[in-house]
Amino acid sequence: MRLYHGSIVTVRKPSISRSRSKTDFGKGFYTTTSREQAEKWARIKKNREKDGNARAVVSVFDLDDSVLNDTRYNIMRFDGATSEWLDFVVSNRRGDTSHNMDLIMGPVADDKLYATISLYENGVLNSTAAIEQLKAHQLFDQLSFNTQQVCDLLKFVESVEL
Repeated sequence: MRLYHGSIVTVRKPSISRSRSKTDFGKGFYTTTSREQAEKWARIKKNREKDGNARAVVSVFDLDDSVLNDTRYNIMRFDGATSEWLDFVVSNRRGDTSHNMDLIMGPVADDKLYATISLYENGVLNSTAAIEQLKAHQLFDQLSFNTQQVCDLLKFVESVEL
């Protein structure tokens, strides 16, 4: 499986040590199967930098598909925008969730979706209404490597400066 990570630097050896905790799936190294999504994220990160010399970089990795079914790892999968996924994302973003997952896969709750998630979080929308609104958006996937053990399974292929 080919995976992409958008950043302002080349990442040859993925690590969870520099990741933030209040994200969709908690502290982890985030990748996607969509090069387009990784490029978008790299550009967002570049634009957030105050340094005018910042770069937008996509690091490319291979992951052996058999890892996704390896029972040695705790793997959580969300098949699309579901109420379970929505509750998990909201809980993680609040910092309320602690989990022992090695790898989590599911949709990205990006900035376009944040308004809907906020309405759900504040009780303006119920779960069903929020999911319906979220399904109106193109949902990219993300794979969050939440332990160093699974990060080490990613094989660096190349990096591309945009």
